[in-house]
Amino acid sequence: MIDSDDGFDIIIEPNRSAGHYWKDLWKFRGLFYFLSWRDLLVRYKQTAIGIAWSVIRPLITLVVFTIVFGKIAKLDNQGVPYALLVCAAMIPWQFFANSFTEASNSLTLNSNLLTKVYFPRLIIPASTIIVSLVDFLISLGILFGVMIYYHFIPGWQLIMLPAFLLLAVITSLGSGVLIASLNVKYRDFRYVVPFIVQLGLYISPVGWSSSIIPDKYRLLYSLNPMAGVIDGFRWCILGGDAKIYIPGFILSIAISFLLMITGIRYFRKMEKSFVDII
Repeated sequence: MIDSDDGFDIIIEPNRSAGHYWKDLWKFRGLFYFLSWRDLLVRYKQTAIGIAWSVIRPLITLVVFTIVFGKIAKLDNQGVPYALLVCAAMIPWQFFANSFTEASNSLTLNSNLLTKVYFPRLIIPASTIIVSLVDFLISLGILFGVMIYYHFIPGWQLIMLPAFLLLAVITSLGSGVLIASLNVKYRDFRYVVPFIVQLGLYISPVGWSSSIIPDKYRLLYSLNPMAGVIDGFRWCILGGDAKIYIPGFILSIAISFLLMITGIRYFRKMEKSFVDII
């Protein structure tokens, strides 16, 4: 090791080989676990009711959307209780909204880590997904409660739920790391993120079924990747009562993977300048 007292600076750099970068992700998995656990502990620290917020927030959204879209607007419920229709869509949306928001702001909130030692910076936004997964599992309890209340028994499609959860993770992480990279250089994006989440809630089929979209606009509407994720969740939970528009669903999947690839590539391109900018 070079002694800095002799007038030399110690510079810690990543291996420039892309292959070694992905090996480093596994090598630094301990840091991933630590950041995930820290975020879980900090998220509800000094809150009066703690982790119960993970139940209260989706429950309030469920009640409001059921009343507004089911009772007042009387939109199509696809032959199932409207509360169940909303709950099946609300769970993946809440996961995406939380994951996207946390990942987008993760680099600026952890700027002190970026200036210390080398580690793959991708670990920081990726670790935020774990907190949202815990909230997701808690929200599943609400879903099962609604099923029990309405005496609803899901079909075999429920076994496909992990696949659509993976698609939600890909969508969240891809868009999250892309905005996180931009947020380091352009701090305006911290104001853009809440707007994207709020707008996305209304243009995604959370409080209503995507089947109400006219056929001539269905493919265009499917450019929203969360439309495919939500339709997939409804199909898994509601079974044959929820129809999937196959061309649009394929397009949504393609957009999700495109977001993932673009987000990671741009993140890797910007990663070497994070310390200088932040």
